[in-house]
Amino acid sequence: QVNSKQGGSPCKEKHVALLSPVGRIEIRGCETGVHEIKLPKMSVLPAGAESSTTCEVCEGAEEMPEPLQQCTAWLRAYFCEPAATGSLPVPAFHHPLLQRDSFTRQVLWTLLNHVKFGEAVSYKQLADLAGNSRAARAVGGAMRSNPIPIVIPCHRVIRSSGDSGSYGGGQLLKEWLLSHERLQKEKLQK
Repeated sequence: QVNSKQGGSPCKEKHVALLSPVGRIEIRGCETGVHEIKLPKMSVLPAGAESSTTCEVCEGAEEMPEPLQQCTAWLRAYFCEPAATGSLPVPAFHHPLLQRDSFTRQVLWTLLNHVKFGEAVSYKQLADLAGNSRAARAVGGAMRSNPIPIVIPCHRVIRSSGDSGSYGGGQLLKEWLLSHERLQKEKLQK
């Protein structure tokens, strides 16, 4: 249950499952916005990071609130036709972490707005972008608490050494997402 405001009434939460190239992704939210995206835990990833034609809602398609419709459309485009993500609306978010004013929220919004598809940024660079050059560790904490992975692209944050670093969805998934974006960006530039 997520409360809409301090002391507010609980949301009527809906959930949708999306069958994607990386497995089953669960999305929870309400009429106001997306609460969270849960990524599959996996030990083996699908071969190749090509665009996929398979990315369908497999559960919860009926009575889907608009933010969940927008989120599933955005994720489908991300996996199947990445060039379209730039023209799609980013769904509204309704997670308490993204409602209150905090450094974590600032970092996540900065990441969403400044680090584009196919790009990567170090924890230190993201701390600089968010206005606190000495907060690279805090940026790592913000990435760990990101409730909306892929849409808020915490997988694009890597170590200064170029190593991919850790990821809530696991190392394999992070590397697959980065590879998927690199391949798609190269295709668009040809």
